[in-house]
Amino acid sequence: MKIKLSVVAMLAMIVSEPARAATLSDAEATFLDQIVTASVVLEQRCDGYEVDGAGGVQLGARLLGSTNAAMAMIDAYAAAIKARDGENYDPAKFRPEVSDAAGKTFRRVRTDLIRDPKGACANYGDASVDRGVLRRY
Repeated sequence: MKIKLSVVAMLAMIVSEPARAATLSDAEATFLDQIVTASVVLEQRCDGYEVDGAGGVQLGARLLGSTNAAMAMIDAYAAAIKARDGENYDPAKFRPEVSDAAGKTFRRVRTDLIRDPKGACANYGDASVDRGVLRRY
């Protein structure tokens, strides 16, 4: 009986490890939400906004603890976009949890931008400028 319990416990630990690894931390979820929101503003061609790459990396570094962590999240989001579009991507950078969360945020923000282009562009665009992910031109 002890052997069976030990095997079950070991299997539970092995199976639960990937499940834990597949969740975004609060900081990752926040940063991802912010970069996805900014990308939808640009994708919907909201007038007067452009990417602030350095500002976005700085925001990510503040939230995630390092520029490497920020770049890893940006790369994971880029891989998710490429995978969704059927383009070649680096599988080492692809994270399913990033793809899932990004898709939900993308659909929510895009729906708002389609329903109320002027108001939502101003709201989401200005919020992204305030965070440093976008800048005005």
